Amino acid sequence: MKNYYKIVIVIAILYFLAVLVLGFYVSREDSSDSVRGRDITILNDISMNAGEYWNNLEKLKEKDYNADYVILNTENAVLFSSINNQKSDEVYSVQSAIKKGYPYAYVIINNTVRGSVILLEDGLGRLHSLRNGMILGIAVFGVILVFIACIYGKYIEKNIVNPFDNMKDFAGRIAEGKLDEVLVMEKNNMFGTFTESFDIMREELNASRKREVELQRRERELVASLSHDLKTPITGIKVTTELLKAKVSAGKTDGMDEKLDNIYKKAEQIDVLVSDLFSSTLEDLGEFKVSCSDEKASVLGDIVAKYDDKSKVAATEIPNVLIRIDTKRMSQVIGNIISNSYKYAGTKIDVSYRIEEEFLEMTIRDYGPGVPEEELSLIANKFYRGKQWANSKEEGSGLGLYIAKMLMEKMDGELLPESKGDGLSITLLIPLS
Repeated sequence: MKNYYKIVIVIAILYFLAVLVLGFYVSREDSSDSVRGRDITILNDISMNAGEYWNNLEKLKEKDYNADYVILNTENAVLFSSINNQKSDEVYSVQSAIKKGYPYAYVIINNTVRGSVILLEDGLGRLHSLRNGMILGIAVFGVILVFIACIYGKYIEKNIVNPFDNMKDFAGRIAEGKLDEVLVMEKNNMFGTFTESFDIMREELNASRKREVELQRRERELVASLSHDLKTPITGIKVTTELLKAKVSAGKTDGMDEKLDNIYKKAEQIDVLVSDLFSSTLEDLGEFKVSCSDEKASVLGDIVAKYDDKSKVAATEIPNVLIRIDTKRMSQVIGNIISNSYKYAGTKIDVSYRIEEEFLEMTIRDYGPGVPEEELSLIANKFYRGKQWANSKEEGSGLGLYIAKMLMEKMDGELLPESKGDGLSITLLIPLS
C-alpha cells in the first residue's frame, strides 16, 4: 500500500496547487463592489476640491488621488489634467466618457454646473478583466483537476483493475483445466503477494494433476496387462477341462464329470470377470473400439443359445429385420445379462422381441427377487452390487451391467433396467439398419 499512499499525497499536492492558482488569479483583481466604491469616492473628492479651487486648479496637483483624471468646463475644454504627457489632440467629453466606460462626475458651484471630472480609468474594463481572470483561473483549475483524474484513473486501472481482471481470467483458465499458463505479475502490482500466491497454487495444482494422471495411467496399464496375461491360461484351462470332460464321459467315470464341470464353470467365471475388467480398463484409457455392421436379427437367437447352457431361456419369435451391431460386443452384453440371471435369480428367463420406431426391443426377464426401486438407477454403475448381494457368498465384480450398458451406448442403443416386483427385466434398444 506504500505506492497507494504516495499517489494520494501527490494528488493532494496537485489539488492544493490548483487552488492556489485559482486564488492567485482572483486576487489579482479587485471585486466589482470595491472598484465601483473607490471610483465614486475619488470622483466625489476631486469634484469637491475642483469646485473649491475652480479659479486655481493647479492646487489640485498637491492632492494625490492615485488616479488619472481631467477637468473640463461646460464647453468640454480641458481646464486641468493630471497626466503630464497628455496628447494635445485628444478630445474629452462626457459623451466620450460614457462610450469608453470612464467614470465621471459634474463640478457644481453654487448649484450651478461649471464643468465635469472624468477619471481616465475603465471601470468596466476592470470588471471585464476580473471576469476574464476568474474564467481563466477556473479553466486552469479544471484542467488540473482533469489531469489529476486521468493520472489517478490510470493508476487505478494499472494497479487495481487490471490485476483483478488478470486474476479473474486466471481463475477461469484454472477452472477450464489450463494449468500451464503462468499468471504474469507486473512491477508495482498492489496485489503482488496475492498474485504470487495464485501462481503458486496453479503450479501445485498442475503438479498434482500430472501426478494423478501418471498414477492412473500406470494403474490402468497394469490392469490391462494383467487382464491380457490372465486370459491365456484361462483359455488353456477351459480347453483342457472340455477335453477331460469328453474323455470322462466316454469312460463313464463316476463323479469325475461333475468335478470337471465345476472346474469349467469356475474358469468361465474367471473369463467373464477378466473380460469385463479388460473392457472397463480399455474404456477408461479411451481405447475401447466398437465396429458395427448390418446383421440379421436372428443372430440374437444364436447368442442367447450360446449362453443358455442351463436351458432356462424361453424366447419368442425374432422379427425378420436387419440390425446394426458389433456381434462380438452384443454377445458380451447378452452373456453378462444371462449370467447375472443365472447367478442371482436362478429362475426361468423369458426373452421377447418387438419393433419400436427405429429400434428392435429385446427384453430379457427373470423371476428372482428383483432389485429394490431405489437401487434400480444404480445397478448399471461401475463396481456397484445390490445391498442384498454385497455381503452374500455370490461372487461378482459389479462390472457386468456396467459393461453391458457402456457397450449398448457405443452401438447407439440403450439398456433399460426395470423391476417387475417378482423379477428383473432388462430391455435392450438395438438400432435397426
